[in-house]
Parts: sequence; structure tokens; C-alpha cells
Amino acid sequence: MDSSPHDHGDDGADSAPPAAYRSEVTLSVNGKPHTLLIDHRRVLLDLLREDLDLTGAKKGCDHGQCGACTVLVDGRRVNSCLQLAVSLDGCDVLTVEGLTEGDQLHPLQRAFLDRDAFQCGYCTPGQICSAVGVLAEAAAGHPSHATGPATPPGRPVPLDAAEIRERLSGNLCRCGAYPHIVEAVQDVAL
Repeated sequence: MDSSPHDHGDDGADSAPPAAYRSEVTLSVNGKPHTLLIDHRRVLLDLLREDLDLTGAKKGCDHGQCGACTVLVDGRRVNSCLQLAVSLDGCDVLTVEGLTEGDQLHPLQRAFLDRDAFQCGYCTPGQICSAVGVLAEAAAGHPSHATGPATPPGRPVPLDAAEIRERLSGNLCRCGAYPHIVEAVQDVAL
């Protein structure tokens, strides 16, 4: 039977790509190992949301411009919408869901609540994951564009408001909750 463009039968959309375009990858997500057969074109964001049912990271722009999909890979923040999942064999991925320990919120999650550092909440998981990365980068002495020239190299970088704004500049909040976001990060950085 011929199928028309409006036929809702099997159109091959759900069929897997040929084996030549898939690879087995083992990665740890929020401390749990996963071995998956991944299409080489699949990005980390889609793998997290669709395959592992971890929906904290959001698909905002799908171009790496808004930061709503930010997660940590081996401790470094990445835009998961741009990261090919197949390239992560052996990596540790941490999402906003993995920041809690049991019922205990991560200090940044608690600070975001305490400071009311969100409105609609769509960007919040990416903001929080990015802030976790910011704290680690500053503690390791990695300078940013806002870091003063007198800051000793290799020493922790103090996180004042200007430094936090610069480091979080890749994470957009369409609601404009930036002042409270900066305050929340400062609370944890102290």
C-alpha cells in the first residue's frame, strides 16, 4: 500500500540509523553509569531529556546562545545542545538533578530559593549548573575578562558582582532576574 504524506503509519521516522552511524558509549550521569548505543548526530541535551528522562536542562535556543541547557561535563560547564553525546565516552555528566544529595539541596539551589532568583524558572537549571562551574573555576584561579590585573595568577579569584555577571553572561534570563541571581551566587561564594 502506498503511503501519502498524511498517512500516520510507519514512515521510518522511528527506525534506528544504520550501525555505521551509531557507537556504544559509556558515561556516568549524576553518578550512575550508562552504556548506550548512540546515533553520532545526537546531542547530549536530547540524550538527557529523551533517553534518560532528565528534563532539568532545557532546550531554549538549540544554538548554544542562551545557556538553558548548561550541564557539567567532567566538572566543566557546557552547552549540552551543542555537545555531541558520542564524544563523551568515559565522561562524568552532572545535571541539576544530580546536585541534590537525597533531600538536601545544593547550596546554590538553596540560595536561588532564598534570594528568589528566578521568575518563570525556565533558565534556572542552566543558571545553577553554570554557577556551580563558576565557583569551581574561580576557586581554581581561572581569570575572566572582569578579573583585575592585580589578581595573583593561580590563586582563587574573588567573586564580586562584576565577576559573577561576567562569568554568567552566557546564561540568559528572559525574565530579568539577574540581580537576585548574582546575589544568590555571592551568598554561596562567601
